[in-house]
Amino acid sequence: MTLAPKPETFPRIRSALKFYQVCSYITGVMLLLLVAEMLLKYVAHLELFAFGSGGLLSLEPVLEGPEGLESTGDGVNLSIGILIVHGWFYVVYLISSFRVWTLMRWNLIRLLLMAAGGVVPFLSFIVEARITRIVRDQLAALQTPTVEVAP
Repeated sequence: MTLAPKPETFPRIRSALKFYQVCSYITGVMLLLLVAEMLLKYVAHLELFAFGSGGLLSLEPVLEGPEGLESTGDGVNLSIGILIVHGWFYVVYLISSFRVWTLMRWNLIRLLLMAAGGVVPFLSFIVEARITRIVRDQLAALQTPTVEVAP
């Protein structure tokens, strides 16, 4: 038995959906930046720095040291910044997903699929489009009055 959202929660659902959409796009972009940063670091052995001796933006080599990979650049390490921002914004994305999920009264599988959108590259864009369509379709179906036909 599936539960339907309550009509009095429809305005909150729409608001939560908008917040989820914004979070989904930001998380997706940050995840793509994170993948690019990881490829840059572990394949090309470079890290992105700002305001260091290399200028406004510079790619500095990463060297193999006794404790693993070590940065050689100075200034603000934007590669680490991308890691931190994505990690914290993924938490915000999970909160927005949880809010939509609870208001829509869905099963746990849908929440897990929404959560996966923030860890699989490009999936957040696909999941966001699908969740938005499902929410809008369900709300539209619940708002249309049903006409009972007398026998």
